[in-house]
Amino acid sequence: MWRFQRNRKICFFLTMLCLIVLVYCVGSLIESSSRMLTLQNQAKVRKLREKSRVIVGHYIGPGIMGNLSKNDLNSNNFSPIPGEGENGKPVAIPVKDMVRMQQSFQINRFNLLASDRISLNRTLPDVRRIRCIERQYGKKLPSTSVIVVFHNEAWSVLLRTVWSVITRSPRQFLKEIILVDDASERSFLDKPLEEYVSELPVVTKVFRLREREGLVAARLLGAEHARGDVLVFLDAHCECSPGWLEPLLAEIQKNRRKVACPVIDIISDDNFSYVKSFELHWGAFNWQLHFRWFALESSELLKRRNDITTPFRTPAMAGGLFAIDREYFYEIGAYDRAMKIWGGENMELSFRVWQCGGEIEIVPCSHVGHLFRKSSPYTFPGGVNEILNKNLARVALVWMDEWSEFFFKFNSVASRIRKFENVTDRVALRKSLDCKDFKWYLTEVWPQHFFPTDDRLFGRIVQISTSSRVYESYKTLVVDSGGNWVNLIRLINNNADKLHNFLDGDYTNALCLMRSASNGIFNQFGRATLELCKTAQNSLTQMFVVTKEGKIMTDENLCLDASEKAAESSSNSTMARLITCSDTVRQSWLYDPAKLKIIHKVSNFCLHGAKSRDEGVHVEVFIEKCSQQVDQSWIFMPHPWK
Repeated sequence: MWRFQRNRKICFFLTMLCLIVLVYCVGSLIESSSRMLTLQNQAKVRKLREKSRVIVGHYIGPGIMGNLSKNDLNSNNFSPIPGEGENGKPVAIPVKDMVRMQQSFQINRFNLLASDRISLNRTLPDVRRIRCIERQYGKKLPSTSVIVVFHNEAWSVLLRTVWSVITRSPRQFLKEIILVDDASERSFLDKPLEEYVSELPVVTKVFRLREREGLVAARLLGAEHARGDVLVFLDAHCECSPGWLEPLLAEIQKNRRKVACPVIDIISDDNFSYVKSFELHWGAFNWQLHFRWFALESSELLKRRNDITTPFRTPAMAGGLFAIDREYFYEIGAYDRAMKIWGGENMELSFRVWQCGGEIEIVPCSHVGHLFRKSSPYTFPGGVNEILNKNLARVALVWMDEWSEFFFKFNSVASRIRKFENVTDRVALRKSLDCKDFKWYLTEVWPQHFFPTDDRLFGRIVQISTSSRVYESYKTLVVDSGGNWVNLIRLINNNADKLHNFLDGDYTNALCLMRSASNGIFNQFGRATLELCKTAQNSLTQMFVVTKEGKIMTDENLCLDASEKAAESSSNSTMARLITCSDTVRQSWLYDPAKLKIIHKVSNFCLHGAKSRDEGVHVEVFIEKCSQQVDQSWIFMPHPWK
């Protein structure tokens, strides 16, 4: 009996246990099925969201700010706040909006949130000199078509450009505004833009390129539809200041073969403040044909001492902002249509205008603000390096004669591309216009240039030991120059092969004078240094030009300079620097061929480098009292440039 009851209890216990397990399993199955359905539904929802929110960009910067979607890029968040940015004042973003500001900054690479808080027709300060404000212009100036090319530009920035033209241009001279869309992808730049500009007080037309072709094609499209006597080209992120237009038109009225450029002021990409720039800069370019701003030399300033507002010639123009007679624009060949996207077109037009009988001037009484960015938001189909060098290769092939070889020698990408470029039509244009050569351009338009010529020495400046076998051989070769720069340059250039044989092409233990690499549109400056020649054997950072006047120049308009007060210094030593070239006596040097010394003309001190020759160490250069020290001996090693 007891055994039966025990067995019945065991059976009951096992039965209950099975029921519990069964319930648990069924519950788990239901829960799993429910979870699976939930995940499937979530996946469907996620896919639907992804279809409407495709990630097209990623924030680059401190912290994690999230991604940019098509919705973000197509959103026009223009919402002006009364008083913000008025009179060109900076916009301060509240702390609570800093994250949103940093996210939107990447869309156009400027503070879009700040721009969207500023009205489209904000006031700007009148930054002109009093003499400019008082100047009177005739009532019969040429009519104007203002052409603005844009690609994915912000609504507030583009239309602030348009409104600045409308509100600060005399209506009798402003015939029309032409907007050219270079295949933008932002929806608010489509019909919403056309509807908006149709109601503006000045005739404003929108034309579009179906595919991305770039600045040249877009500007040509705008010019084809223009009806004004003068074409004024503006970038899509500008603001014209009071009185900007009349001075440009007046100069073209005086001479229809003149290209007139305004002074370009600065609109901050961080806070949209309007900052007046230094007026007395002119445009030129470095050895890589990149545009640069250089300060006018004192001799040029003296010519304008009676009227500082007088327009002055510039060897090259920035290209984003200028005015040109419409008929003359076509007479000289408009733009080179084979140039794509952006880059080099300003150099090509600058060379063509000057070499073919025109001139380019900067007009100090005209000021236009330009939004300068630290990086570009635009795409370059084919790659920025390929596109830019393709355009520059065309410039060099058509307009630079033997100096094109100098450009290609130090630009491997452009050198590779050159053989694929057909410039037959542009060469024919140059011939038909009876244009002058590039030597004339360097001599007559930009005599202050730092490019190599036959009467200059181009190459490395090498520190040499008095115990070296090269020392006596070199001295024997150049001693006949008598210290005269003209004779020295002639001797060195005529005996380049001998000089290279002295070193057998081996720069392993030699130190070369060196400059810092440039990274901006304004010329760099700093201390002159020495570095092992082999570290930059094929680099322009160790290349210098020595002129027959005794200037030691290098790229970026930098010259070897030292204080004329060195002799009065208690330390009998002063720093040698590479600073902006000028006509100061501090930048004049002599050469002693008997002792191979480079002598500062004013102080009569010698160029001196430290003794350290540790690999990778930058050795600074000074001028000191001339002595028998081995670190005061220098030779010039010519480098073929054409």
